[in-house]
Amino acid sequence: MTISLKNAAIAVVGLGYVGLPLAVEFGKKRPVVGFDIKRKRVEALRAGEDDTLEVTSAALAEAKHLSFSDDPTDLGKCGVFIVTVPTPIDDANRPDLSPLVRASEMIGSVMPQGAVVIYESTVYPGATEEICVPALERASGKKFNVDFFCGYSPERINPADKQNTLASIVKVTSGSTPEAAGAVDQLYSEIITAGTHRASSIKVAEACKVIENTQRDLNIALMNELSIVFARVGIDTAEVLQAALTKWNFLNFRPGLVGGHCIGVDPYYLTHKAEQLGYIPQVVLAGRRINDNMGRYVARNTIKLMLKNGLDVPRCRVGVMGVTFKENCPDTRNSRVADLVHELQDHGVEVLVTDPHADADEVRAEYGFKVGSLSPDDPVDALVVAVGHHEYRDMTPAYLRSLTRGSAPVLADVKSLYDRHAAAAEGFTVFRL
Repeated sequence: MTISLKNAAIAVVGLGYVGLPLAVEFGKKRPVVGFDIKRKRVEALRAGEDDTLEVTSAALAEAKHLSFSDDPTDLGKCGVFIVTVPTPIDDANRPDLSPLVRASEMIGSVMPQGAVVIYESTVYPGATEEICVPALERASGKKFNVDFFCGYSPERINPADKQNTLASIVKVTSGSTPEAAGAVDQLYSEIITAGTHRASSIKVAEACKVIENTQRDLNIALMNELSIVFARVGIDTAEVLQAALTKWNFLNFRPGLVGGHCIGVDPYYLTHKAEQLGYIPQVVLAGRRINDNMGRYVARNTIKLMLKNGLDVPRCRVGVMGVTFKENCPDTRNSRVADLVHELQDHGVEVLVTDPHADADEVRAEYGFKVGSLSPDDPVDALVVAVGHHEYRDMTPAYLRSLTRGSAPVLADVKSLYDRHAAAAEGFTVFRL
């Protein structure tokens, strides 16, 4: 059966970090409906404003064929549906596929004969055909690979990265039949200048996505564990890594807090599938345990140094700089900084959190604490610089010292942004991963 998507209108369902850039690129070439269930988000995009900061107002204006909607009936005129909704985990670290199922049911209720539904959301191998396809069939009354077809193309968006953007990253594609795979690959070739790679099956493409972030997670977990070991040895991890990087094949991973909606989540999708099949992953779960505990580890070491310096911890104030899951990005989802803050609070500390990029209302709703500001007029007893925002990188140890009081303040420099000797010269007791 020949499948042609050449003139089909496209619906992009979910307008976050992944969906919006996709809708904009396709919207420069063909009719696209960008759909999101959040009316506030839709209204902002109609006004030319993207609060994720992934797409500029100028780029939105360039997408002449792109419209935005929160009304599912507007999707009925489309022949291609690209699903980019979140795939989070629940409190027990199990995959939460409910957003994906709801999106599939909504699409199924409006999709025409011959539609192609492409998923980009991170899932475990097999989820598209085991979970999404049945939802499409239930809602549509149509038969898979007869009345409609599916594809999977893993997203590779890196929030806040202005160099490795959608069009410049090779796109992995796949389809539920050879003809569908060809059509999906040709579709993405319209906008991906870096080229495409056609996987042999949807499951292969799904697995490709989930291991990309699992690999990063494990490498960072190794660095985090090494930082714990080196702290006990009494040497600085950053100096060890600087020396090791003189070898040509040493990989440049750094210790840190691993959060967000990809690296801190995707490995659990893989382990969930493995456990369903009777295998309990060892290495992947070990890496997750290490990374999930690093926020508390930083907080406890900060408290330990404060006690060592003779500070009365329950009467102290600690400033935490940065709460987003990565630098220069407003996204606070799954931020491990929240673990750090809550651990400090459990020790009776008054915690003052600041972040120039985070939405204060979102942080309060998600994590239960306020985002404010730090000032020399209202100093703290210790500082934790948790995120490497460029605003923080530009600060000097002398300025940081002006934010603190007393003769023995602690500086927990999680990302090793500052010269530790210069910080010590300002009077700080320095801890860093």
